Amino acid sequence: MLFDPQNPINQLCAQGMQLEGEAKHEQASKLFLQAWDQATNTTEKFIAAHYVARHRTNVADKLKWDETALSLALELDNPEVNVARPSLYLNVAKCYEDLKNFDKAAENYQSAFECTKFLPEDGYGNMIRSGIKSGMERARSSRED
Repeated sequence: MLFDPQNPINQLCAQGMQLEGEAKHEQASKLFLQAWDQATNTTEKFIAAHYVARHRTNVADKLKWDETALSLALELDNPEVNVARPSLYLNVAKCYEDLKNFDKAAENYQSAFECTKFLPEDGYGNMIRSGIKSGMERARSSRED
């Protein structure tokens, strides 16, 4: 199982998520970076990079971590990771959009759209689909301006 609750990297990320919920963002960020530093394989690095990205305040830095998480996810042939692909592309696309690189944003929104086949038909899947659709519309509009 990819998200094994006994895995020490997953445990660090779970502790970080707990701290997030308590609005202790700096402490959470430290745990996510610790998880990255201690990760020993592609799966662990993917999980840690995803959480590290969430705590970057600088868009270029967030993009670096989002692209790292995406790159690692693409190395893994796993249904649990495939479900995350649309969200990963969405995160990368939004960073490019924030950086005003609308061509790269549109490219990544399109990749996210192509991965929606992996999304479940539930609230999470609908939220990601909606984000992709909105992003595609914003990128298209910005490219036309």
